[in-house]
Amino acid sequence: MLMREINNGNRRIAKYWYKDKQKNAVVCKLSPRNCVIKDGQMGFCGVRGNVIGELNTFNYGVGVEATIETIETEAVYHFYPGTRILSLGNVGCMMSCKFCQNWTTSQVKHLNKNNLRFYTPEEIIDMAVENNIGVISWTYNDPVVWHEFVMDTSKLAKSAGIKVLYKTALYIEPEPLAELIEVVDIFSVSLKSMNPDMYRKFTKGRLDPVLRGILQIAKSNCHLEISQLIVTGLNDSKEDARKSARWIVENIGDHIPLHFVGYHPAYKYNKPRTPLSALLSARDIAKSEGIKYCYLGNVYRDDVSNTYCDKCGSLLVQRFGLTVKNAGLSEDNKCLKCGENSPINGIEFKSQSGLKPEGILFNDEKSFEWSSEENSLHIIQQRGDIIYIKVERGGGIEYYELNKGIERLILSKSGKEEKFIKIYTENIDDIAIVPVLDRAHYPVLNDSIDKSKYIN
Repeated sequence: MLMREINNGNRRIAKYWYKDKQKNAVVCKLSPRNCVIKDGQMGFCGVRGNVIGELNTFNYGVGVEATIETIETEAVYHFYPGTRILSLGNVGCMMSCKFCQNWTTSQVKHLNKNNLRFYTPEEIIDMAVENNIGVISWTYNDPVVWHEFVMDTSKLAKSAGIKVLYKTALYIEPEPLAELIEVVDIFSVSLKSMNPDMYRKFTKGRLDPVLRGILQIAKSNCHLEISQLIVTGLNDSKEDARKSARWIVENIGDHIPLHFVGYHPAYKYNKPRTPLSALLSARDIAKSEGIKYCYLGNVYRDDVSNTYCDKCGSLLVQRFGLTVKNAGLSEDNKCLKCGENSPINGIEFKSQSGLKPEGILFNDEKSFEWSSEENSLHIIQQRGDIIYIKVERGGGIEYYELNKGIERLILSKSGKEEKFIKIYTENIDDIAIVPVLDRAHYPVLNDSIDKSKYIN
């Protein structure tokens, strides 16, 4: 499906391009791909095209359903741990990774228009304010090709006192990145590999522009964390981990958090999931190269994502999946044992759950059993109204509310002994429950997903 087929007034003149009169085309200067696009054609991303000699963006405000998550979902561990975020994803991409976790929306030809939503910048801000969310996250499909909408909305967020998080593979030119740095507070960069051939063959991108962008962010005042998806058979060797860690230490510092993230088979790449042994080995190598804070993602076990004091080794922040606890930080963000300043930027530790709503009867209940493959899920509201949800697990009760247009909420296994959770609503038909295969995965409701896994 082509984006111009769903043109509903969301087409805008794009930024960062020029006319090439000799080639009778426009040249896009948003990403290093620099697509040369003739009249009536679309660029590589599938969402930017030439309309009578002008570059247009076709996806302004076009995205998937907004989701309430925690900041750790985005491989961000040193900025307001445990805080709630509003995650927003678009369609199209400036890369084409053979192992893409969200190929049903990143690759435009696979789009199902029934999964799309149309937002204005003002609606996004209203959703965050009404749901008491202090961080907006641009995520899932890479936000680079959503540039105009991201910029407009992020400027409003800054004015409203809302933080902005940008989760990206960073395939972007220096000028638009400089513009982003003015409005983004937190960058979470997905570095695929330090192997240029791997980038070229498996992502259809190049490594050098990504490294250049990381250096550009590192020189700013933005918070920066780096993650690397460890893909079985592609970048899972000891040398791969060593090169990534060494480059980070030598170029931007040993204090930058590095996340090694487990992969699951997706799109055109069907090798087995990343074995735990490969992730543990990568972490050991990174630490031996001088990385002070190295974490494992998509791993549901103890002591793979905790933060420790660099001076005395005391536990500062305890994590299991997306469950986060303050284990040793003072109110002024220091180690309680030795007084050393912690690496954490802010210590809000806000819980996703809220208070028990008055007058709500939770009549219906469904159980979801965790497995080795499925340790997170999206609760998707079907009613288009305010939905109240009660969750029972581990002997505790949690309450959640979805309102003001927010349709999804992520929940994850909270401890190694937790086998299942029970979900209660006024009417179970008001929600769907869909497994999430990793924290970057955005499951969509279409025929490309195994519907037998849905709980309706």
